[in-house]
Amino acid sequence: MITEIIFAVGFIILAPFIGALIGGIDRKVTARMQGRVGPPVLQPLYDIFKLFEKEKAVVRNEVNFYIFSYLIFVVFTGALFFSGSDILLVIFALTLAHAFLILGAYAAVSPYSHIGGAERELLQLMAVEPMLILTAAGFYMATGSFSVKDIAFWPEPIFMTIPLLFVGIVYVLTIKLRKSPFDLATSHHAHQELVKGLTTEFAGPTLGMVEIAHLYETVFFLGLVWLFFASMPWLGLLVVIVSISLRYS
Repeated sequence: MITEIIFAVGFIILAPFIGALIGGIDRKVTARMQGRVGPPVLQPLYDIFKLFEKEKAVVRNEVNFYIFSYLIFVVFTGALFFSGSDILLVIFALTLAHAFLILGAYAAVSPYSHIGGAERELLQLMAVEPMLILTAAGFYMATGSFSVKDIAFWPEPIFMTIPLLFVGIVYVLTIKLRKSPFDLATSHHAHQELVKGLTTEFAGPTLGMVEIAHLYETVFFLGLVWLFFASMPWLGLLVVIVSISLRYS
């Protein structure tokens, strides 16, 4: 029990810094490849701090409640996962988190937020959830347990038992992590900064909470990928590094 609490608290404290560090290193490497100096490695954190320094401005007060609930349940999801809890409970907590994010976009009175964000996110959520549940069922078929701790300590690489589910989850993560072509409404490119789908009506601290939640999600999903190779730590680490490069490429 003490070990589980340590891992859960460790995720809550360290995940935002790890996620920001991953993003910052990627920005630096990308800039060097383009002949630029690039921003500081901790620039993602500086961006979030700047958002929290701005004035609170929301279209409707309940938006802040929905977004705060989204952040809390994302943190709860990762804490459950890294403490070795039931993977079905982890998936349901993640689904509830994204339901709050969608409600936050719907609560903002804007056609851009509704059509380009909330409805797109809802469709993607409906497309992704069956694959996540199938993955949990695959873990159970391979190990006889839904416990993340039991799966992590399984003596054989689970990837060898359910390789097709691994391929499926990797494809699904392109949606959850908003990779091309699923990043059209959330891209960080300059021409999409003003109208940005789901977060069109979010600003200041509200947008800051969304960005923090994304850092937590990045670490959680990398942990989920690692779970397929948990019995071979070095191979799992290699797969995670490749996943990071794909996440930020």
